[in-house]
Amino acid sequence: MDRICENTLKVAEFLRSHDKVAWINYAGLEDHPDKPLVDKYMGGRASGILTFGVEGGRKAGENFQDALKLVTRLVNIGDAKSLACHPASTTHRQLSPAELIKAGVSEDMVRLSIGIEHIDDILDDLKQALASA
Repeated sequence: MDRICENTLKVAEFLRSHDKVAWINYAGLEDHPDKPLVDKYMGGRASGILTFGVEGGRKAGENFQDALKLVTRLVNIGDAKSLACHPASTTHRQLSPAELIKAGVSEDMVRLSIGIEHIDDILDDLKQALASA
């Protein structure tokens, strides 16, 4: 879990500064409102799951997911390998735009479950996929 949490924080910091990322939600970031709870209850390690929005909406999210090479396109979470899911085009594809909003799923949202691969390899894959978004 240490490697997963370390990798996820680095991914979150990378995504936060990328111009093709509209927003990021990861409780391990210092400016996240739940960071004090992460510190108190989880020893500062916020897990291996994060969500972010790809600039360009649904199509950009789909393109991002399709361009991944190392990170596996899979709806599971909590694996030793990094996984990605674009809910609007996969798990929640049957919902209307209004239903997506009600479910808390934006059309640009991607969920990542970060694994134990070398961080440089994960970041390289995310960079090239964002370039395709």
